[in-house]
Amino acid sequence: MTCLPLKSESTLTQRPAMFAITVTVLTVLISSSTLLTAQCAGEGGNSLGFDMAPETSQRVVEDAVKQISTPMAPGPVKPTWDSLRESYKVPNWFKGAKFGIFMHFGIFSVPAHGNEWYEKFLYAGGNDSVLKVLGGNDMALGVNAGPDSTRAWHTEHFGPPDQFGYKDFIPLFKAEHFDADAWAALFKKAGARYVMPGAQHHENFAMWDSKVTPFNSMQMGPRRDIIGELAVAVRKQGMKLGVANHGIENFEFINPPLELAEKMKEEKTDLYDPKWADFYNYADRSNAAMKRFLVNWYERNVELIDKYQPDLIYFDNGVDQRHIDPLKLQIAAYYYNRAKSWGKEVSFTTKKAAFAPSGTNTKTIASILDFEGAPPDGVRTGSWVVDRPIGAKSWGYVDGLRANSPQPVIGWLVDTVSKNGTLLLNVSPKADGTIPQDQQDTLLAVGKWLETNGDAIYDTHSWTKFEEKGHDQIYFTVKGPVLYAIVMGKRAGAEVVIASLQQGAGSVSSVALLGGGTLRYKQDAAGLTVMLPDSAESKEAFVLKITGLKTNADTSTDSGNPFRACE
Repeated sequence: MTCLPLKSESTLTQRPAMFAITVTVLTVLISSSTLLTAQCAGEGGNSLGFDMAPETSQRVVEDAVKQISTPMAPGPVKPTWDSLRESYKVPNWFKGAKFGIFMHFGIFSVPAHGNEWYEKFLYAGGNDSVLKVLGGNDMALGVNAGPDSTRAWHTEHFGPPDQFGYKDFIPLFKAEHFDADAWAALFKKAGARYVMPGAQHHENFAMWDSKVTPFNSMQMGPRRDIIGELAVAVRKQGMKLGVANHGIENFEFINPPLELAEKMKEEKTDLYDPKWADFYNYADRSNAAMKRFLVNWYERNVELIDKYQPDLIYFDNGVDQRHIDPLKLQIAAYYYNRAKSWGKEVSFTTKKAAFAPSGTNTKTIASILDFEGAPPDGVRTGSWVVDRPIGAKSWGYVDGLRANSPQPVIGWLVDTVSKNGTLLLNVSPKADGTIPQDQQDTLLAVGKWLETNGDAIYDTHSWTKFEEKGHDQIYFTVKGPVLYAIVMGKRAGAEVVIASLQQGAGSVSSVALLGGGTLRYKQDAAGLTVMLPDSAESKEAFVLKITGLKTNADTSTDSGNPFRACE
């Protein structure tokens, strides 16, 4: 994903136990009557164990930081939590953006099988702590050797991995039809305010013209600077650019069974081919190798920062754990100092308690919190984002991947924004650089809906409650003195009743249909009853613009954290 592969459509919004803490611990719905209560929806901390982080010690990380030769970017920000806290502010542009495009595009797009963790499952069978958590010892120690395994499928289609390894997909990753301008135009039409391509996934392949790793898209595979071309095209369309880096998770990403590893070692093939040792990071997992890897991770981020001046940098679960803090603090200080020299508002976006040394994500420092797969259960003030895939089963393209229709995607957007969040929708391009037509159709339909109803999404914040369940499903957002009621999946009937707006909740002075005109209404003890035109009844989602009420104040915060500490 971004990080965890999706197993089936039924688990689209579910997470394995190791990652569930972020979404499920201490979720508290906001009161429908006041914003003065603690707002802890989505509160949580880091997963137990190493999660996806390098399995090393803080001492090794500290030693790696000492070996960094790149000078710190000049500026006021120091590599300490106190300095980051004092200097950080959520970018103003992000607070109102509300909708962005994510993408998973890389070597895994070539086999287009299983999910974007193809490499991990191809070599699975050894002692893999992540797979143990996901599926127990059976998954980690041998289930992937069966007839339905990724390795069996790979062997049937390409040959055994000691003869055709993951690296051998790189020449097949041509992206021959990749058109950055066409992609950017599509994302603009979809209504996105920012675009975040994957600069590097777990597979350790840099999607940019790099001087600090030979395993990059300019020297291999597409032989193009994918990130560089997108940076120009996205900004030409007036959108902000982010980059996603999952690379820190590469060092222990693959763990083959002993028999396969010994065969490769004896023959010096694939994982033990010296030319590819720094690509796979398997043959040497000494502390010295770990330090070299961490230094190179830092160098790659510095290169991304200096070459492309990203407005956002996304880190996956691999940076979550506390023993990685010395390295995180170093790159954070570098990034924020560079941004000050550019005169730009920028931010990291991270998961769980990655940038929360206190251990709880409601006290995050200098980063926007990301929830993978689903938003919190209720309103969470401050700034946060949820990333979701446009299709089921995988974040990267796989054969047979079907995009969700526009209606549920619009529903995700509305639900997220009504809770005060931002939706980052992942698309899955093919290895040839094309975006499948069904994904394009969904994006364009979302954009068409936003053309009419965008006032209820962009630059809004949450109301005192995010939804009302009754005869109709209604969500709420606020912009200045205006309350928006977004009606999803209208049932039969020529009117909508909003019980939350009964007499005593404030006096409504007008109601209008976005994309339509002024509507008749009445307000009494039953609520606000709005008479609809015929055109509204058949719409999947429509928006009522309501004025005259005293709306609540902006629910964003400079820190990005909820208004108050959770009680």
